[in-house]
Amino acid sequence: GARDPQFLRSIANTFLFAVLVVPLQTALAFGMALWVNRPFKGRVALRAVFFSPVVTSMVVVSAVWGLILHTDAGLINQWLLRHFGANAPQPDWLGDPRTAMLSIAVLSAWQGAGFQMLIFLAGLQGISHDQYEAAQLMGASRWQQFIYVTLPGLRNTLVFVLLSTTVAAFGLFTQVDMLTNGGPRDATSTIIFHAVRVGFREQDIAYGSAMA
Repeated sequence: GARDPQFLRSIANTFLFAVLVVPLQTALAFGMALWVNRPFKGRVALRAVFFSPVVTSMVVVSAVWGLILHTDAGLINQWLLRHFGANAPQPDWLGDPRTAMLSIAVLSAWQGAGFQMLIFLAGLQGISHDQYEAAQLMGASRWQQFIYVTLPGLRNTLVFVLLSTTVAAFGLFTQVDMLTNGGPRDATSTIIFHAVRVGFREQDIAYGSAMA
């Protein structure tokens, strides 16, 4: 394993994915929870919309995002062409080693943020309104209430979300298998993907098991 450059690259890629997706998914989930925790018409429907990617198969999500990120006909590059003309940049989102892992991290955060949103929402609703009323009486602004009431009240929730998201990040496989097959140039190969590739596709069961 220590002499296998693909294995070492897969370890580095897995940590890179975790560094990218954990803060991105946590921030996205927190922002959505703050949004749908406010009283406004239609917030229940909005919660359902935010949560819907979670109950959608990752295979389906990856296939849809593969179309969105397609270099020639993808939604993002077509949008760039429409708004910036013929000279618009046309990144090869999944074919460029510089953008492939970031693209997978973005789609993964989008797919999984709805679950963490519900956890944050439960934490927000568990904070007593008396604390906010007391802070208002003391003249605290909304930002001060957020810093000194909301964040301390979500400390345990935040730790749980960070840990669960990190654990899930180290199991990255489906997105890589569906979209990049570990490429380009092993830029998205992860520990799980490389173990499966070696153990099942190359039929080196012993080495694949050792990596796993």
